[in-house]
Amino acid sequence: MIKYIGSKRALLGHVTGAVAGLLPDGGRVCDLFSGTARVGHALKRQGFQVWSNDHNAYAHTLATAYVQADRERWLARAEAVLAELREVRPEAGWFTQAFCEDARYFHPDNGARIDAMRERVETLELEPELKAIVLVSLMEAADRVDSTAGVQMAYMKRWAPRALKPLELRLPDLLPSVGAPCRATRGDAVEMAGQMEADLVYLDPPYNQHSYLANYHCWESLVLWDRPETYGVANKRIDVKTRKSAFNSRPGIGPALRAVIERVSAPNLIVSFNDEGYLSRADLVEMLSARGHVQVVEIAHPRYVGARIGIHNPKGEKVGQVGRLRNVEHLFVVTERPVALPAAA
Repeated sequence: MIKYIGSKRALLGHVTGAVAGLLPDGGRVCDLFSGTARVGHALKRQGFQVWSNDHNAYAHTLATAYVQADRERWLARAEAVLAELREVRPEAGWFTQAFCEDARYFHPDNGARIDAMRERVETLELEPELKAIVLVSLMEAADRVDSTAGVQMAYMKRWAPRALKPLELRLPDLLPSVGAPCRATRGDAVEMAGQMEADLVYLDPPYNQHSYLANYHCWESLVLWDRPETYGVANKRIDVKTRKSAFNSRPGIGPALRAVIERVSAPNLIVSFNDEGYLSRADLVEMLSARGHVQVVEIAHPRYVGARIGIHNPKGEKVGQVGRLRNVEHLFVVTERPVALPAAA
């Protein structure tokens, strides 16, 4: 899966272990801020019926492939489409200009491959799930040959060694059906919360001013293929300026998260929140206590690589200072009555 700040890769065992402990006989789990869909994918693998939601198009595409699409239905057709795309002749276009020349996130040779493959996808008129699988393959292939420190806010002064390798399409790790349909939706979290009825709802909201759309704008443009106007050295989509989330606002996050917590219909909640966030542990406990008994698990882990090496501008000059090297992730587990939490799976 793609490199992603906020990804629960290192914490996945803690999250899935808590879900399995609360729902030993399986059930329906809703993930309202799905991001890379890593959590939903892991829960589907364990047999849960999963509903993943996110407001960004690239995240919805990831969830469609990793949560909603079933392997037995799409495997053969996806492999055939990827085989066709591997034979497409590279041809530079908008993506190469925007992200390989005006900005330097990818080598132009790979930019030309991405342009040509993405154009071909548009001509194939694929079903939504199949298109999502193909776009995830292309997104992940591009991620493996990028020249960044993990976010699309700046790029390396010199090409990262991986950026000089040819882009290679691979089939995403599709999972078989769990016997009941899994879902991927694209919607505002506060609006979607009222529609979610489940045995457990997992909430992993943005926690500070850093917008996922701003950090991963290349993926949004790759998925939407709308060739947007861009701005700044990072060449972000112009709508990064207008597609704001209350969860990236210090005054907005509290009311927005409270509204979500009040609206979701589930006997169990798990909330993941970083100690660099706008809300404190005490804030979250107070907010969640109205729903039931709250237990808190603290998990320390390293910060993302960009924070560890410092932030550099396009000239290679360090423009940001390295702060602390570790974070603490809090898992707030909310149940109707106290339960014993299992160890990480």
